[in-house]
Amino acid sequence: MAPRIAPVSTSLDHPAQTGVVVIGGGIVGLSTALSLAERGVPVVVLEKGRLAGEQSSRNLGWVRKVMRSVPDLPMAIAAERMWQDMPRRVGEDCGFRQAGITYVARTQEELAGHEAWLESVRGAGLDSRMLTGAEVAQFIPGSTGTWAGGITTPSDARAEPTLASSAIARAAMAKGAVIVENCAVRTLVTTGGAVSGVMTERGEIRCQHVVLAGGVWSRRFLANHGQRLLTLPLVASVLRTEPMEGPTESAVGGADFSFRKRLDGGFTITQRGALFAPLTLDHLLIGMKYLPTLVAQWKNLRVSLGREFCDDLALPRRWNTARVSPFERLRTIDPPVNQGLNDEAMRNLIAAWPVFAKARVAQAWGGMIDVTPDSMPVIGPVDRLPNLTLATGFSGHGFGTGPAAGQLAADLAMGERPFIDPHPYRLDRF
Repeated sequence: MAPRIAPVSTSLDHPAQTGVVVIGGGIVGLSTALSLAERGVPVVVLEKGRLAGEQSSRNLGWVRKVMRSVPDLPMAIAAERMWQDMPRRVGEDCGFRQAGITYVARTQEELAGHEAWLESVRGAGLDSRMLTGAEVAQFIPGSTGTWAGGITTPSDARAEPTLASSAIARAAMAKGAVIVENCAVRTLVTTGGAVSGVMTERGEIRCQHVVLAGGVWSRRFLANHGQRLLTLPLVASVLRTEPMEGPTESAVGGADFSFRKRLDGGFTITQRGALFAPLTLDHLLIGMKYLPTLVAQWKNLRVSLGREFCDDLALPRRWNTARVSPFERLRTIDPPVNQGLNDEAMRNLIAAWPVFAKARVAQAWGGMIDVTPDSMPVIGPVDRLPNLTLATGFSGHGFGTGPAAGQLAADLAMGERPFIDPHPYRLDRF
């Protein structure tokens, strides 16, 4: 059962012409639209299913700088400032709470990884600091585990995935954006080799620029235009509890669990150390590009060859504007929950903080993540498709950096000076 998303009243149809078309109504696409609308740019967001219906509402809600890769840190810092300003910007509470994020380490090896990261960002002005084992026990009371130590960033935060995208969408529409749900984009339209519009299931929209923020669908969409994008799907299983008293307001991550307080008083919990990898044809086609990551993370992947492979094969890989697209055949990916992983998460968490033995599970869901070989997104132009900007491949980090990613995509789409350096996110790095 998918999380319940705050409803949004969207437009019933799209105009024949606009300035920018955004493909994908997740948090990145909606943030792009809001940034454009605030500049007075006519923008249309087209979502094949429901706004935030996939990973934008199914993620953990963390807004973090801690343990970010160094090239990705400027965007994480910028996103934090934007989240702080979000209530003023959208006029609603998105559940943003700056209660900190703490990673705990059972072993000296885990702790050394945290120490190495902290040393790598020493000049970035972060408030991250190391914790001793005794400080972990004091900082997050009630633990029966033995900790080598940890790392905490008090300024890190959380927000509510089921509220945020809806609030951003409403604010974008109030500033002039048009948002249409249940309207798939079948193909790009080109004139003289440059993108000049999109063909939807309801007809064409002419525009000056297109931003593709299609998440896990972006690879298939681009492949139909002869453009390769390196992303592979992984599935996270998540659960939420009914309201309960917990050990801390801070979000906490261990090697094999994580938890964070929710606005409704419950907790969002996952097995942080493991992801489900249902094999598809793409894993066979481009899996070798992920070999270094696969070797390093093999123990954290639960690989399966089953129904998902056949379901993926059943979706077209080539189509034209006259044919029903894969995005109409499957409007929302709703992966099954890996109950084994959720059970592991609860066992591991209860062993560390016994108070969670009192937890009553209210809901569980799966979410499909689009992962790049370096776990960094692709935000930037496509040389062979002028007037197209990508904002995709967020590798499970897109919610936290979504507002900043949207602003960067809007800057690039408008040909304005980008507010952060886009070089780490270029498509040709692969």
